[in-house]
Amino acid sequence: MDERTRRRRLREVAEETFGWDRLRPGQREAMQELLDGHDVLLVSPTGSGKSAVYQVPGQLLPGPTVVVSPLIALQRDQVAGLRDVAAGGAVAVNSTQPEAERAESLDRAASGDAEYVFLSPEQLAKPEVLDRLAAARPSLIAVDEAHCVSSWGYDFRPDYLGLGRAIERLGHPPVAALTATAAPPVRDDIVRALGLRDARQIVRGFDRPNLWLEVRRFLDDEDKRQAIIADAAGRKGLGLIYVATRRDAAWYAERLREAGRRAEPYHGAMRAAERRRVHGLFRDDEVDVVVATSAFGMGIDKPDVRYVLHAAPPESPDAYYQEIGRAGRDGDPAAAVLFYRPEDLGLRRFFTGGRADEEILGRVAVLVHAHGGTVERGELQKTLDISAARLTKAVNLLAQAGALDVTGKGAVRYASGGPDPERAVAAAVELDEGRRRIDRSRLEMMRAYAEHTGCRRRFLLEYFGEPYEQACGNCDVDLAGDGAEEEDPGEGPFRLHAGVVHAEWGEGVVMRREPDRITVLFDEVGYKTLSLEAVEHEGLLTLRG
Repeated sequence: MDERTRRRRLREVAEETFGWDRLRPGQREAMQELLDGHDVLLVSPTGSGKSAVYQVPGQLLPGPTVVVSPLIALQRDQVAGLRDVAAGGAVAVNSTQPEAERAESLDRAASGDAEYVFLSPEQLAKPEVLDRLAAARPSLIAVDEAHCVSSWGYDFRPDYLGLGRAIERLGHPPVAALTATAAPPVRDDIVRALGLRDARQIVRGFDRPNLWLEVRRFLDDEDKRQAIIADAAGRKGLGLIYVATRRDAAWYAERLREAGRRAEPYHGAMRAAERRRVHGLFRDDEVDVVVATSAFGMGIDKPDVRYVLHAAPPESPDAYYQEIGRAGRDGDPAAAVLFYRPEDLGLRRFFTGGRADEEILGRVAVLVHAHGGTVERGELQKTLDISAARLTKAVNLLAQAGALDVTGKGAVRYASGGPDPERAVAAAVELDEGRRRIDRSRLEMMRAYAEHTGCRRRFLLEYFGEPYEQACGNCDVDLAGDGAEEEDPGEGPFRLHAGVVHAEWGEGVVMRREPDRITVLFDEVGYKTLSLEAVEHEGLLTLRG
């Protein structure tokens, strides 16, 4: 199929099957790459139609489309949406189904009665599920929320770490890795973890010009709290307030109820029924504001959120942009306001500062190695007498080091050909320290955003590698007219996106240029902001050839 015919067929399927009269920026390009047999990493905001990128090519390729989707509720929505169109059928395979229903779904995929098969990463960790899917010979694999392999890494969804192996077991057809926000190091993690081959990275549409960006600075915590309550109580429309702790979620919700607002707290420790209740209120416009930790996020796609307030800075601009991106998805004006007190960064450092326990890593590695077979996670935890969280971190670090295979929910075994336990522990500790360096640098970039004296939109977009060469006119700095004049990124010896080398920190890429400094993203140590005077006069950087 030549390019012209391919583009015509994509348009026809998009319109005739799904009712889309046009394709958005990045969609057609990603679809064409997949049809050409290439792996694709698409970074595009939520609400920009990333699902279309696998749905349309799935109609043109022989064999089922496997979609890895982390939330069961989201799977149900996606299956229901595809059942409403003549797209060849869709099924889900998840832990809430009886065994017979899961088997029937896999049978439908194998027989050609279902074009789309939605699974969680935990299901793909099961050998019997993989074998059934491999027999169906899938023509396309889509990994939704692909940043899970990086930004949550060893602290969440360990079965994401096995997706690269699962993709190979399924014959490695073209893979579409989809995410709403991923800075360059996260994109590198996704490519590496999923084993993408010669991946086409397509980054589109980060700019959300309808979002008002603002930072309000405080010295006193009580002043900040009262300002947040007054702000939220005085706003119209549906809103979100993100807080750092469960206690703050409850405290702010109670204060806002006292101020006459319908407010609900939300955090990961709440019972599932209570979380569902708050989700329902939010969905049905029966609440004015949800006060939440970062647990309130994935799968939230309500178009008319009018404001997102942050009571404390999150751990990175990546997380911040993801969370403020839940406002104004209908294209109407919305506000994103960070209430900032420098001391609040100390709490984030605490959350990101936990060093891997070398002793526990060693005990896990030695025990699984000596066992020689598959060990249930519960059995490991009981034998080692450690918490589930500490065991999960150790297992996932050792899996990243190539020593352990996660073979199913709660089960691990020593990897064939993996390093011996001593070398595995050393590699895991090195991985952990590298991740901690990157995390600390991202937190410092969050500080830099909060204290930035230039256009806030430009800061965020350049952090994600998207050039933005003018003031946006829709942030607090630009409106006040007192921001520092920013240098054209094309000027000077170290231009935007130039490759550089530092004697100690190794290779990096220039991500920001300001009149007196540049910010470089180094492969090994993360983000560093350097004085241009020192760089130029002391020869701290050299350009990569």
